[in-house]
Amino acid sequence: MNFFARGLLFSLSGVLFLSGCSSLSWLNPFSKEDPKTAPAPLQVFNTTMSVKQAWSLNLGSAQDYSFTPAVVGSDVYAASADGSIVKVNASTGQAAWKIKAELPLTAGVGANQKVVAVAGQKGVLFAFNSDGKQRWKAQASSEILSAPAVTDNLVIIQSIDNRITAFDVDSGAQKWAVERPLPILTLRMVTGIVVKDQLAYISTSGGKLISLALNNGGLRWEATGAEPKGATELERIVDMSGAPALAAGNACASSYQGRVACFDLTNGSLKWAKNLSSEVGVAADERFVFAADNSGSVYAYDMNGGASVWKNDKLTNRGLATPVSFGRAVAIGDRLGFLHFLSREDGAFLARMPTDGSKILSAPVAVGNNLIVQTKSGAVVAFATE
Repeated sequence: MNFFARGLLFSLSGVLFLSGCSSLSWLNPFSKEDPKTAPAPLQVFNTTMSVKQAWSLNLGSAQDYSFTPAVVGSDVYAASADGSIVKVNASTGQAAWKIKAELPLTAGVGANQKVVAVAGQKGVLFAFNSDGKQRWKAQASSEILSAPAVTDNLVIIQSIDNRITAFDVDSGAQKWAVERPLPILTLRMVTGIVVKDQLAYISTSGGKLISLALNNGGLRWEATGAEPKGATELERIVDMSGAPALAAGNACASSYQGRVACFDLTNGSLKWAKNLSSEVGVAADERFVFAADNSGSVYAYDMNGGASVWKNDKLTNRGLATPVSFGRAVAIGDRLGFLHFLSREDGAFLARMPTDGSKILSAPVAVGNNLIVQTKSGAVVAFATE
């Protein structure tokens, strides 16, 4: 499991949160890595897509957390665990400013023209303006592991106690909060919030995908991403993974020990589902849904009915991050710092680029013809494509 804390068991209001590796070998501190889990060697192929590094900067380690850059117009905002936040030009990588929050950070970045939002330790939410001046801070009910969602009026966060809270974008005053049921066992996975047309779509613990109204947090619909199975509580964990992907009138998502599924955006009715266990989110466009499973296989499904289009199994055990659909390619990072470009049509390798050798944490962020990734060791790298 790609989780972001090193402890064994975490307790919050009587609920246990698990972290560790996908084999649960952390239960035995003397166990050694199984040779079968070694990352697949890189495949040799003819490069057919032009990709080059445009710029890079080193911001600082993510430590045990996950950070994703945010793009607003021609600016990129990025953050790291030590509290560093930077604003850079998306084309050149030149820094406009760099600041340090008063606490170490656990998640970010969410941003728009008004606010740059990041989460600090112990559930503290910080909001800065586009010049790097702190506007306000607020307190969430527990730790925040996924980037805040920022709208014209709200900053919305999801904390690990499965509570979704909205704060006023200008003042930081709490506008509404929604408490969701929390399973007995859940994982410290990064989920996510996506906003569209006055609704927030949220992946939650326990295998549920929900839609909330932005004005008051009212539940519009709830969909089951995965049903618990198995005899033990560990076997029955089905937490949603990553943020949902919205495309073609659908909300698509994946889950751990569950499935990849697409739901009608308006009412949450299930369109289709396929068995799949994933620790990261999906990507979607008008034609396809792309997902990476725990073993390192990448899949493309037909958006309309879920038919399997292709599978690439050449990245086994490479710890894949969330993919992104990008022109004729699907771009996906791995735990060794490589960014792979696969054909959107058949999954064949088109190009590959290295970073700093540490894990690429999340989906690449598209800025025109460029893709920006952030690594665990703190590199923020922009790649220019054809």
